[in-house]
Amino acid sequence: MKKNMGTVDRAIRIIIALIFIVLLITVHFSCVAAIILGVLAGVLIITSLIGFCPLYHPFGIHTLRTKSGPDD
Repeated sequence: MKKNMGTVDRAIRIIIALIFIVLLITVHFSCVAAIILGVLAGVLIITSLIGFCPLYHPFGIHTLRTKSGPDD
């Protein structure tokens, strides 16, 4: 599993996940909506921590910057 997420992408996902968690704590959602929001927050956090997004892979999306040097 090769990393395909850059630092900015990972930070944005963490921020969105934290917003979802705050919404879960402060707003009374229906059971289904709360489960969906919780799962989305969990997926965003996990993908941010490992640096790999499975949905990026089939589309060839890479937000990770690679260092290019004189050997490249």
